[in-house]
Amino acid sequence: YLRRFILIIFDLILIFLSGLFCTWIHTDLEFDSFDYRLYYFLLSTSGVAIFTLTNQYKGLTRFYSPERIYYQLLRNLIFVLINSFLFSLFSNTSIPVKLSILLFLVLSTTIGGLRIFLRYLINKLAKRNLKQRIKVAIYGAGSAAAQLASSLQYGGNYEILFFLDDNKHLWGRSIRGIEIKNPINFNNFKQKVEKVLLAIPSINKKDKNKIIERMKQLGVKLLEVPTIEEITSGKSNIDNLNPINIEDLLGRDKILPDHSLIGAEISQRSICVTGAGGSIGSELCKQIVKYSPKSLLLIDISEPNLYKIENELKEKIPNNLSVKYVLGDVKNKLFLKNELKKMNTEIIFHSAAYKHVPIVENNPIEGIENNVLTTKSISEIALELNIEKVILISTDKAVRPTNVMGASKRLAELIINSYSQKTISNKKYKTKFSMVRFGNVLGSSGSVVPQFRRQINSGGPITLTHKNVVRYFMTIQEAANLVLQASNLSDGGDLFLLDMGEPVKIKDLAEKMIYLSGLTLKDQNNPNGDIEIRISGLRKGEKLCEELLINNKSSPTKHPLIYKAIENGIDDEILYPSINKLIQAINKREKDMVLSILRDLVPEWVQSSN
Repeated sequence: YLRRFILIIFDLILIFLSGLFCTWIHTDLEFDSFDYRLYYFLLSTSGVAIFTLTNQYKGLTRFYSPERIYYQLLRNLIFVLINSFLFSLFSNTSIPVKLSILLFLVLSTTIGGLRIFLRYLINKLAKRNLKQRIKVAIYGAGSAAAQLASSLQYGGNYEILFFLDDNKHLWGRSIRGIEIKNPINFNNFKQKVEKVLLAIPSINKKDKNKIIERMKQLGVKLLEVPTIEEITSGKSNIDNLNPINIEDLLGRDKILPDHSLIGAEISQRSICVTGAGGSIGSELCKQIVKYSPKSLLLIDISEPNLYKIENELKEKIPNNLSVKYVLGDVKNKLFLKNELKKMNTEIIFHSAAYKHVPIVENNPIEGIENNVLTTKSISEIALELNIEKVILISTDKAVRPTNVMGASKRLAELIINSYSQKTISNKKYKTKFSMVRFGNVLGSSGSVVPQFRRQINSGGPITLTHKNVVRYFMTIQEAANLVLQASNLSDGGDLFLLDMGEPVKIKDLAEKMIYLSGLTLKDQNNPNGDIEIRISGLRKGEKLCEELLINNKSSPTKHPLIYKAIENGIDDEILYPSINKLIQAINKREKDMVLSILRDLVPEWVQSSN
């Protein structure tokens, strides 16, 4: 009430002075014929009344905006017109048109100017009351940067020192009175800046990665505004500043799925996912339920994993979707056959596998038994039940493997390829067998990313096996969508790959993760840094570089970034007798014999001596 009272007093004074000024400057008025007292009285009373009725005093002066100025101009116009009408009603004369126009201009200038001055004064005082403001630079000079600057200035917690932009035509210009500078010269004035705020929501990953690398070299913390999708969907506001996502370190744009491919394949189909509680399996299930399948069968041998995915899916499952969570081992053919028949399964996504290289290397019999025999059981039962499609989820470690896990997955690929050839050569079978080969999946269990996060959170050091290790990476969503699209693209016997861009050097990834955590690298150049990187040496069976193709031959598909590998299989006359021997050796726990048979079936497997 006090604030409104003060504003009303100010307006009364300004209205009276404006009227006085306008009548003084309007020399054509005759003193005797013009009733000045009535004019001033009507100005003061009708002015405040009209301003009050049109809600002029409800808006907060601190947030006086251009929109409020437009409303103010409209109020002033209404006020001048009503005042002219009332004056002619109570007086024998009318107000000259020139006087009304002059009054409108003066009122708009004085009352609007007062609000702008008060807004400036209030914001200035509010900033002085803050003990310490964070000094920032905004990277970007577009509309998002301007909105962010406006929001931060109103908040008062940040002091924007300058903008940065790569567009040379903007250098030296300003936004809200703040200069736009050349990022190349940032090193000259970086000591004043505590944080850089990346305000380019539409930036691609490649350009973002360049900015991340530049800021990392300069040692300045980088935050970013949400993406355009997050802002337009209402999930985030422009001033929700977040750390850079680890996915941005891939150096490429996220590969978007073709929803028409997935929807046509999954909608109203009966789906089974093996290893449904694992990293890939659980993401697959989350994506599948979005496309309205008829039923979903989730099988996992791990009780904790099955419990976890059941809880994660509870709120996402529509009422008309039949879902069954089954605890069991898919090597057991009788169990598998019964479950698949009960659900009338049409498509199987086989993601059940042991995949941690060091663990499988130390437990080769268990690793081979699980990875190979589950694939054989699924293939046999799928063929017997005439299930429409089976998709094996494989790994880049199956290409010229140097470890037991990779060799076992390569043998699983050969089994799928063999069963596919059976269906192609014998028309009584309708099952289409195909495979999808992944690189490393960010965020999956066993990925370096969660391991590095844990090590950073515990204060380090980060352990790295070799400074030159490089890997292909994809996000877990990209991996799941690749599998679902591959199912639609499959003609039988296909091995699908995703174009994952250039491989990422793991040492660079570790350094960027340290930087994005707001910490510094501890090394010879910076002995007082926060996190050290220690080289432990390559583990047994580990490669410096992973590959995606055995013979470097591939062909395109409907999706521009999904390819089919062209690779040879193995004769059934060699494959199945050897697998029978392998099963016997596994049952007898004869480790040397198991490895010898695996080596014969996967001759390109070179056991590492690391």
